[in-house]
Amino acid sequence: MTRHPIDPVYDRNSKVLILGSFPSVKSRETGFFYGHPRNRFWKVLAAVLEQPVPGSIDAKKEFLLRNCVAVWDVIASCDITGSSDTSIRNVTVNDLSVILDQADVRAIFTNGTTAFRYYVRYAEARTGRPAIGLPSTSPANAAWDAARLTEEWKRIRQFL
Repeated sequence: MTRHPIDPVYDRNSKVLILGSFPSVKSRETGFFYGHPRNRFWKVLAAVLEQPVPGSIDAKKEFLLRNCVAVWDVIASCDITGSSDTSIRNVTVNDLSVILDQADVRAIFTNGTTAFRYYVRYAEARTGRPAIGLPSTSPANAAWDAARLTEEWKRIRQFL
């Protein structure tokens, strides 16, 4: 059983919550969300918000909070082989009320179909709120280039 090692990033001003499924091996190693250099999350979000791409973990946290974006994952612990979403078994979900009870979150988005599927299956009934699925920023999602991802991810702007 692998436990989620990264604390959520949010504050009371967070308006959008973006949920992944579970951190990749690289993210677990770096200790922060979307730590794989080929994951396009930071580049896409920076493009959507029309700001420079943050570099360090501290800069990424500041970037998220400054832009009223909260980030966490649906899964708190699971059995997983490497970073493979398809290998996920024995899921325990994060308690999203930690964020939703403290912040004025206007919309919940998921980064990819796996996060969306697990949110609907395990978390939606608890939160009483639907999520909006966005295409994954993972390099494994080769069908979506950065420009196409950015256009689709612009959906978050209306809630900020």
